[in-house]
Amino acid sequence: MIEEIKGGVRLHLFIQPKSSKNQIVGPHNGLLKIKIAAPPVDGEANAELIEFLSKLFKVPKRSITLVKGDTGRTKTVDIDGINLENAQKLTSPAL
Repeated sequence: MIEEIKGGVRLHLFIQPKSSKNQIVGPHNGLLKIKIAAPPVDGEANAELIEFLSKLFKVPKRSITLVKGDTGRTKTVDIDGINLENAQKLTSPAL
């Protein structure tokens, strides 16, 4: 779900678009499930995911890179400037 990489962390995510609100749900088949309010149209859900993660981890949006899964529900995201311990703490209320 969360692994340490050079300069930050890598999140392995399962995204559920068109939710009532943005929130971390918890583990889902070895991934971290996140609900996003935006629909999966024209990159809206990806943009909202990056915005949500930026606020959650208190990093600028430019520090977040969508590595894999541009058009699918399963995504890999790199976040620079945060360590593994802090990432786990910020996602742990749902875990």
